[in-house]
Amino acid sequence: MPNADACVLYETDGPVAILTLNRPQSLNSFTRQMHRDLWDALDRVEADKAIRALVLTGAGRAFCAGADLSEFDFRDGPDIMHRADPGPIIQQAFNPTTRRLVGVGVPTICAVNGVAAGAGASVAMACDIAIAAPGASFIQAFSKIGLVPDSGGTWLLPQRVGLARAMALAMTGDKLPAAEAKAMGMIWDVQEDALGAAKAMALRLADMPTKALVATRHLLRNSHTHSLDEQLDLERDVQSRLGFTHDYIEGVTAFLQKRAPQFKGE
Repeated sequence: MPNADACVLYETDGPVAILTLNRPQSLNSFTRQMHRDLWDALDRVEADKAIRALVLTGAGRAFCAGADLSEFDFRDGPDIMHRADPGPIIQQAFNPTTRRLVGVGVPTICAVNGVAAGAGASVAMACDIAIAAPGASFIQAFSKIGLVPDSGGTWLLPQRVGLARAMALAMTGDKLPAAEAKAMGMIWDVQEDALGAAKAMALRLADMPTKALVATRHLLRNSHTHSLDEQLDLERDVQSRLGFTHDYIEGVTAFLQKRAPQFKGE
């Protein structure tokens, strides 16, 4: 049974790991401990060869409200600027979390069950696929406290919705309802049962060639930083590497034999 007091709950459903941000009383805002618990959960995912996909969601009525500002030191005093500096916690906690999510060795599906604000929106976009509940929303809350989007927000948001929309969302901090987020391309889908839909997607991807899916993620996410010639070379190199995997041989053999493939994620 999962530890109900943990900041991140870890469960499995066959080949799928379900990670739940578990600080509902604080709208699942990130503390340093929650970052550490999420990293531990991702370590468990990667250590278990039976896990072929993961779902990330939130407990209670929110997905994640970003940083827990109570961890910042805003007490009066002459050195408040240094004590309240957000740079260290971004470097030590939020940036590693984004890097871990985009680098984890299985497909990631985010079930956005409620508001995803600030870094919470960035975390949702750091997952490969996001499915939101109809009442969920996304808020670039940073401008309201004199900051800029972080946790990859300035990279992820324009990649998803384009520069014009990203600029307005980031500068105004306006709430973006789930249906509009889907229309803009920020998320994949809106479903009444977002968690159920995310699990179904994860189970579907878990039956597929895991290494190819993760390689696809990296090629797509980084394509805009390469020229066409560079991307063609990368595609060639990745295809060649995947040509030595079990799943490639199995996939082609199954196609030629007109049967369903039995992928192993190897």
